[in-house]
Amino acid sequence: MNQKPLIFPVEKLETATPSAFTLHFTEDDIGIITIDVPDEKVNTLKAEFVHQVSQILHQAQQHPKLKGLIFVSGKKDSFIAGADISMISRCTQASEAEELAKKGQTVMAQIAGLKVPVVAAIHGACLGGGLELALACNSRICSLDDKTQLGLPEVQLGLLPGSGGTQRLPRLIGAPKALDMMLTGRSIRAKQALRMGLVDDAVPQSILLQTAIERVNKGRISKRVLPCQARLAQGPLGKTLLFHFVRKQTRAKSKGHYPATEKIIDVVQTGLTQGSGSGYQAEARAFGELVMTPQSEALRGLFFASTALKKDLGAEASPREIHNVAVLGGGLMGGGIASVTATKAGVPVRIKDINQQGISHAFKTSWDLLQGKVKRGHLKRAEQQRQMMLISGTTDYSGFRQVDLVVEAVFEDLELKQKMIREVEENAAQQTIFASNTSSLPIHEIARGAARPEQVIGLHYFSPVDKMPLVEVIPHAHTSAETIATTVAFARKQGKTAIVVGDSAGFYVNRILAPYINEAARCLLEGESIEHIDNALVNFGFPVGPLQLLDEVGIDVGTKIIPILETAYGERFAPPPGLDAVLKDDRKGRKNGKGFYLYADKGQKAKKKQADSSIYKLLNLTPKNKQAESDIADRCVALMLNEAVRCLDDGTVRNARDADIGAVFGIGFPPFLGGPMRYIDSLGADRVVKKLQALQRQYGERFAPCDALLTRAAEGQKLYR
Repeated sequence: MNQKPLIFPVEKLETATPSAFTLHFTEDDIGIITIDVPDEKVNTLKAEFVHQVSQILHQAQQHPKLKGLIFVSGKKDSFIAGADISMISRCTQASEAEELAKKGQTVMAQIAGLKVPVVAAIHGACLGGGLELALACNSRICSLDDKTQLGLPEVQLGLLPGSGGTQRLPRLIGAPKALDMMLTGRSIRAKQALRMGLVDDAVPQSILLQTAIERVNKGRISKRVLPCQARLAQGPLGKTLLFHFVRKQTRAKSKGHYPATEKIIDVVQTGLTQGSGSGYQAEARAFGELVMTPQSEALRGLFFASTALKKDLGAEASPREIHNVAVLGGGLMGGGIASVTATKAGVPVRIKDINQQGISHAFKTSWDLLQGKVKRGHLKRAEQQRQMMLISGTTDYSGFRQVDLVVEAVFEDLELKQKMIREVEENAAQQTIFASNTSSLPIHEIARGAARPEQVIGLHYFSPVDKMPLVEVIPHAHTSAETIATTVAFARKQGKTAIVVGDSAGFYVNRILAPYINEAARCLLEGESIEHIDNALVNFGFPVGPLQLLDEVGIDVGTKIIPILETAYGERFAPPPGLDAVLKDDRKGRKNGKGFYLYADKGQKAKKKQADSSIYKLLNLTPKNKQAESDIADRCVALMLNEAVRCLDDGTVRNARDADIGAVFGIGFPPFLGGPMRYIDSLGADRVVKKLQALQRQYGERFAPCDALLTRAAEGQKLYR
């Protein structure tokens, strides 16, 4: 910081363990409390901090001329990232979790009750309990840095803010905006936080502390006046209408699968109608109840799994640094890969295509994505230009000698991909890694004939690349450990969650997706309507139904994988007869505006999602919904679960954790169920086997439970041990 006030140190508190809080005073009697959790990269709030905070506040109040207090972080780019989730997961009953919430509320009440002004000087992540601490302060100042984000993401773990956040936030910014923040769990940036009144000022990081000191010198800020719209929502009629509308909207989105959303609405309503005292009690009680729900347990399991995955490079080797990247192919996938390489990883990327049109298309992909960020105020125009300068194009191999990694994104043609390897090996450096973005072709086949097969690997992205968080990293038998580790580290730098999977047909995600899609198609050919099938799976918990998903992925792409899987694994992957009529009618889905659903012509406003009824005539059927939604969901999901266990058993996925991450992040398996493996464990393998056997008797051998599932059912084993 450029302007650092003169401060006088105060001796650290005598505690059994090092305190996360230290106190200093400026020369004009302002106390600065620095939060720096020992031996951790970011600050997280723990139960033992209750006593530490109480002590530090007591010590500060002993200062005879105390003007005020400022909370700052001792971490480089993080204020407080939230509460320690493992602390919550150790609770064995609701009363324990409720007591944790009450302790948090007590600490925040101590901060809020101080007579002197208290300011939170926020730089970096200020999330969950971190924002609740800031809300308890009399004032908040944040830095304008992109790393600074504020939010209450507890709903994403099946929880609600438990340290007073449900009560303080609505009173600060109004119930409508507060409910939106808590129900979505979204984070907001500095300027938006300033506009909504969440913070009192947003300044460059270099003057953050100085601005906080100036704020203290102005004295305590009186109660803020809410905007007119928020004040209307606080009135009797306004509250009734608001909560009715929010409940209706939330239930339509959550389908009743996320109890935390209902609890958040209830607790906020209690506080605004019965007073904050009742609100705090309701908050702590609801927090305790939610910790014990299977939904929260599953969501926390995903959190721990994705956290552990961030430390796993997939091989016992140190990754090489990637300084320059090339992408072969400027199509939809190539353009998306180039974009995340430049904009997320910050690495220069060179796009090679056979013509300038392909390069221009890839450039436009990146420009449009960045332009969207500029319009939303998330990116400055100068930064947009800087990131675009990281992307260059060529129709030959010029510049490839400086490239550390090449991502190939050309057509799914084995000979073409093998040709790409030969050309890259001739034109790139000796150490260059060749990563193929294939969705179905075996990597060992692609690597056949390569001069350096140990540097060939699969890197399977999902479409659209900028939105889908997962990538599959696929080594073949001769891929080196260094190549694996380097590729995983690179994918992570792009902002992706990477799982290492086996080099087998369909890899993992497409292999478990194919039988799910096939079964949905069978339901269609049996006469069930498109909307009925998709609604069945959306109501089960998927973000979109299987037929809409096929439209989004591309019907031609999706169906091209099926024969490969059928050849490799047999009849259980055979597509239903008659479905080929859809492809013969040139239906590719959204990309050519012709699929299972209707699409608006280019330039026209999209209409509400509506099935294309002409497909029924094409398939020579009259739709008539005979099956219950639950029966359709059972059929489709059962096949996915069965195949996922096969993948675990044959080593296609390394463990249950990767299987669950791949399914949730790759195809939207319902997060509140934790993934296919955790879902099977929650049901019990014996129950899943009985369901499969019942479906087998009714629909055929494709439902026969796999040996690995039969064994676990017989022995009472779980997939997570």
